Amino acid sequence: MGPAHRTIRTMCPMNCHPTLCGMLVEVDDGRLIGVEGDPENPDSQGFLCIRGRASREIIGNPKRLLFPQVRDRRMDDAWRQASWDEALELVVARMESAGREAVGFWQGHGHFANNYGTRIASQLLRRFANFYGCQWWHPAMICWGLGGFGIGLTGPLETNTKEDMGAHANLILLWGANLASQPNTARHLVAAKRRGAWVVTIDVRHTEAAAQSDEVFVIRPGTDAALALALMHVIVGEGLYHREFVERHTVGFDRLAEHIRTYPPNWAARETGLTTDRIVALARRYATTRPAMILLGGSSMHKGANGWQGARAVACLPALTGNLGVLGGGLGPRHGSASHGQALGNITAMARRPPGRYLPNQMPRITEALRDGSVRVLFLLGTDMLSSFADAEHVAEGLARTDLVVSHDLFMNDTARRFADVVLPATAWLEETGCKSTNTHLYLMPQILDPAGEARSLTWILKELGRRLDLPDFFPWETDEGPIDALLDHPATGHATVAALRAEGGIRALRISHVAHPDLTFPTPSRKVEFYSERATSLGLPALPVYTPLPESDRYPLSFRQGRTLTQFHGFYDHGQALPTLARLDPEPVLWISPADAAARGLEDGAPIRIFNDRGEFRAHAHVTDHIPPRTVWMRDGWTGLNRLTSGVPSIPDAAVDTFDFSAGQAAFDAMVEVARAKPEPARGAD
Repeated sequence: MGPAHRTIRTMCPMNCHPTLCGMLVEVDDGRLIGVEGDPENPDSQGFLCIRGRASREIIGNPKRLLFPQVRDRRMDDAWRQASWDEALELVVARMESAGREAVGFWQGHGHFANNYGTRIASQLLRRFANFYGCQWWHPAMICWGLGGFGIGLTGPLETNTKEDMGAHANLILLWGANLASQPNTARHLVAAKRRGAWVVTIDVRHTEAAAQSDEVFVIRPGTDAALALALMHVIVGEGLYHREFVERHTVGFDRLAEHIRTYPPNWAARETGLTTDRIVALARRYATTRPAMILLGGSSMHKGANGWQGARAVACLPALTGNLGVLGGGLGPRHGSASHGQALGNITAMARRPPGRYLPNQMPRITEALRDGSVRVLFLLGTDMLSSFADAEHVAEGLARTDLVVSHDLFMNDTARRFADVVLPATAWLEETGCKSTNTHLYLMPQILDPAGEARSLTWILKELGRRLDLPDFFPWETDEGPIDALLDHPATGHATVAALRAEGGIRALRISHVAHPDLTFPTPSRKVEFYSERATSLGLPALPVYTPLPESDRYPLSFRQGRTLTQFHGFYDHGQALPTLARLDPEPVLWISPADAAARGLEDGAPIRIFNDRGEFRAHAHVTDHIPPRTVWMRDGWTGLNRLTSGVPSIPDAAVDTFDFSAGQAAFDAMVEVARAKPEPARGAD
């Protein structure tokens, strides 16, 4: 692998999208010595958070999976080591027995550790599914897809860059956007504040972003659309909208103006928990401060049956005020978003997909297919399904009925422990070649170490499956760099290749615009911003932005929300518990609860609690804090068992989930809960 002692440039594997961090890796004689931030990385400029620094603990970790394992019954003591040939022969036999339409692939963030933004693993897996003719589901449905769907119905899907925000925005609304998810944005937020920009946070709790804000608006969960509609009511009612932009670049303004008359600020105050005066003042500030940028949350704020409605309504605001296509305006960095001009090639070979009975990209339909036996063989690739899918008990029922579950990951996780029949060891980010992309740059991630034990990459596994299933055209490239080169072959990258990136030191600027929609054309049927959307009507959804209150419950009065922290990201690395640093910082589930709600239940800070509703129960400890309002409780996502509490019903119709080139088929994830002190669990061995 080269000289004995080297320092090599790569990227952090933690996928804290939409911003990613550069990393310098020190190795000596094939051993990892340490990792640190890369000061020459134009996105992170030397920054590397605690998650990134903990990634060194992946390498040499005693909990890491190193060899294929199989078992003939789903018991902890049934695992035995197997050869790759034995494991793959078993997998292929079950695939052929079930039939291709009963085989499904579900892929998580663990597979994107060295290709986030380029989606090499996702495209290659989808290509395999198309050649074979099996089920494949778009991973965006579990993260940012539902919010993207709401924005897309309105139109402004592209985003201005964080660099543009720092240099030009005079008002910044962090609407559900938490800096724990995109720490590199913070530097540009601080730069904007130094210029005098006013920063506002809108969220269901006081997040890390609140500390950087001039104003904080804490709203009730699921009321984002109500606030946005009231802001529009003031902007239009007081004549503060940008008449020229609205006339030339939007559709349906007259209908919208009539519609929002029924959403006045005093109504929104009752829904959101804010005061009327603050709502009016925010509307006036947003309409009269130019340029103004909104950073919209990518995932957590859209968890709810009405989650897309908030994004749909908020996306109308930049168009009303003429803040699109300008420096410092529009929508800022968001999970899954692209800057203007950012694009890659496509290797999915959609034309090779044979006719078949394919499930929609809809989470509840996947759960149903597992439960009714439509999917009998399931590949779980870099994911802990029980920690990420809503209504997890129903998911568990479905997994129990499968013929075969295959897990490909770095570590065991709870889904694999309970339901996998075959576990395949995955390569870590330093053990294969990859490439990541931000909204502004492309980054090579070279192979630095030999794979540990008998770990194998997804590419290797798919090539082996293709050979055994007689799919000779699936992988036409001579090397594993071939599909990467094919994806990078696009004008936005300057037709980059792995070899070219290697020669350039691993970094290349993308050929993009820092301003979204500079041509003022939008990906809607009219090519304009659509306040009124006939496309929405054709999908069985309201033509105008609306607000539908989330269901309430007398028995379960607390609205449960989940999100991210600086020490965790989803359920990676067995909820971070496999990495000593993260396990020490975040050892067990903790629920944020207000002092009033805690006192009403006789709970003190640190008290053992159970969180429950009709779907299930989850155990944690109380964190009593005034950073969350009464009637709302919050916990970081990723803990197994957490989603026993959440609703698995669809958020949008099946016909709507693939409206765009990403999936929006997210389950609702709604949860109204009650919290009570938990009785101590009996000691082991007690009668």
